[in-house]
Amino acid sequence: MTEFSSTEAEPAVPNDKRFSHEGATTAPIQKSAKKRLRLRPSTFWSVRQGIPTWLKILMPIIGISVPLIAWSILSYGGFVKDIFLPAPTTVISTGIELFTEDELIKDIVASASRVLGGFALAGLVSVPIGLLMGTFESIASLLNPFVSAVRYMPVAAFVPLIVIWAGIDETAKFLIVFLGIVLYNIAMIVDAVRAIPDELLNAAYTLGSNRLVLLFKVIFPAALPSIMNTMRVNIAGAWNFLILAELIAAEQGLGFRIIRSQRYLQTDRVLFCILIIGLIGLLTDFLLKQLGMFLTPWYEQGER
Repeated sequence: MTEFSSTEAEPAVPNDKRFSHEGATTAPIQKSAKKRLRLRPSTFWSVRQGIPTWLKILMPIIGISVPLIAWSILSYGGFVKDIFLPAPTTVISTGIELFTEDELIKDIVASASRVLGGFALAGLVSVPIGLLMGTFESIASLLNPFVSAVRYMPVAAFVPLIVIWAGIDETAKFLIVFLGIVLYNIAMIVDAVRAIPDELLNAAYTLGSNRLVLLFKVIFPAALPSIMNTMRVNIAGAWNFLILAELIAAEQGLGFRIIRSQRYLQTDRVLFCILIIGLIGLLTDFLLKQLGMFLTPWYEQGER
C-alpha cells in the first residue's frame, strides 16, 4: 500500500518567483525613501564650496542691514527708551562730538597700545612653548598640568595680585591682557602642531633630517598658518580683557571711557565706543590675515 504523508509537499517553485511578491512590496518603499532623501542642488547651501560673487557681496550687506533696521525700529519707533537704546543718528552725532571735543583719538591710541603690547608679549611666549609642547611629549608632560589648571582660573581673580606685583601703571594693564590670552594661545598652537600628519615627519626623517631641522624646517612652517589663525582668533580676547585692564587707575582708553559713561548713564557714548572697538577689531583681523598670506604663500587661499 501506498503511504501518504500528513504534510503536503511544497511545490517546486524557483526562489526568485516565490519571493517576488516581497520585492514588489519593498520596491515602492525603497523608491519613496530615495525620493525623500534626494535634495536639489543649491548654490546657497553648497557644502564647503564657493559661492557666486554677487552672493558674497549680498550676504554681508544683509547681515549688517538686519541689525541696523531692527535697531532703528526699536529706537525711532519708541519701543525702547533712549536711555537704554539711543537712535543710530544720536550715537553718530555723539561720536562726532567725542572726536572733535573730547579727544577720543587719544583714548583709541592708549587702548590699542595696551592691547597690542599684551598681545605681542603673549605671542612671543606662547609660540615657542606651544611648538615645544606639541613636538616633544616630555615638554608636554612637564607643562600641561600647569597650563591646563591655570587656563581655567579667571583673570579677574588675579587683579589684586597684579596690582601688588606690578603697581597701577601701564605694566599692570599689559600683564592683564597677556594673562588673558597666552594660555589659550598655547593650547591652540599645541593642537595645530599635533595635527601635522605623521607622514610628513616620516618623509623628513627619511631624507635625513634631525630633530632641529624637523622642528624649524618642517613642523614650524607646517603649523604657521594655524598659528596665524590662532592669533586672529585670540586678539579678540585681548580686546575683551581691555575693559578689565582699564579698571586699574586708568585715565585714558576706550574701556575707561565706557566705564565712566556707564556711571552717568550716557548710553550713546557707550555704544559708540563699543562700535569703535569693533571697527578696530575688524581692521586688526584684516591686517593679520594679510600678514598670514605674506608669511605663508604656500597655504591655500580657501582654507584661511
